[in-house]
Amino acid sequence: MKSFEDPTLPTWHVSSYTGGQGNCVEVAEGQSVLVRDTKHRQHGHLSFVSREWANLLNTLQG
Repeated sequence: MKSFEDPTLPTWHVSSYTGGQGNCVEVAEGQSVLVRDTKHRQHGHLSFVSREWANLLNTLQG
């Protein structure tokens, strides 16, 4: 039996800086950018439009 990904579900990516401890966030990109806590996925996620996400990253990078 072949497995297919559901294209309606987000594809989550974990930061390469996680170090296997799960102290990080996951990001899924699509029509909007979704962000969730790796340890607490059950609590949902934040949603950003692309412009908001870019502004947040620029602010964090200083």
